[in-house]
Amino acid sequence: MEIVFLEAGTLGSDMDFSLFESLGHVTRYETSTAADTPEKVKNADIVVVNKINMNEQTLGRAKKLKMIAITATGYNMVDLDFTKSRGIAVTNVAGYSTDAVAQHTFALLFYLMHKLAYYDGYVKRGEYCESTAFTHIAEPFHELAQKTWGIIGLGAIGHKVAALARAFGCRVIYHSMSGCVRPEPYEQVDFEELLSQADILSVHAPLTEATRGLMDREAFRRMKPGSIFLNLARGAIVREEDLAWALREGEIAAAGLDVLAVEPMSRENPLMEIQDSRRLIITPHIAWAPVETRARLLDEVYRNIQAFLNGEARNLV
Repeated sequence: MEIVFLEAGTLGSDMDFSLFESLGHVTRYETSTAADTPEKVKNADIVVVNKINMNEQTLGRAKKLKMIAITATGYNMVDLDFTKSRGIAVTNVAGYSTDAVAQHTFALLFYLMHKLAYYDGYVKRGEYCESTAFTHIAEPFHELAQKTWGIIGLGAIGHKVAALARAFGCRVIYHSMSGCVRPEPYEQVDFEELLSQADILSVHAPLTEATRGLMDREAFRRMKPGSIFLNLARGAIVREEDLAWALREGEIAAAGLDVLAVEPMSRENPLMEIQDSRRLIITPHIAWAPVETRARLLDEVYRNIQAFLNGEARNLV
């Protein structure tokens, strides 16, 4: 078997790929583009990929290709009609990062809520060394207990965030984009009520026609002025120019993002104008990426390939 990793660099240089050598000859590329993919995969039996589009243009010369193993949950970059016509199996990995993304949600929240950017700077500038008091409370902050936490997208990650928020003493409410009423232990509300009641609003929903651009100027205008907005889902759910406006105008207190509409971030992104880390923190799509999470992901990809080679159906999409 000729196994080709097109984007091994996205999994981190600290990961061990040696296990895959038991399955066949492994070629690893740190990065790839749609333009250079056809040459790289022309002799591949199995392609391991994350973001590169898998379609006739990139795979047309890969006459031996039998399997595409995705190192992620989403598979919208695969032309499934094309792969089906060629008899190419496609697998993904689901549920591997639930704990990690929930953990990062709270990391962003506490960075903003506890004004850590300010207090860290206060100490590192040496101002605490000059203080006459043991404490310094120039930037007020609040307890999480008794706050209302609103959630858009009550899937596996949303459920984990809800459970943790409740453990901190929050009232948890959520809005279902599908409109389905489900037997949840949390209160389901309409979108307007979610916006107006939430002290913290976090997004964990997939990108669909219903969620694209959902968080726009009008939505931010309806939120509490002291609220914190968190997006750990898909960047295009947020109109970034409207979020920048909301932060500048004080429509909301702060925002924490791990995803953007265009990644890597463009220098023209309007959020680049917000340089105050007390109001905005953006991390470069790392919520999914603790060491243990990436190792789990790689192991699941290995198991998907092993199962396929043994004639078993595992995580087929």
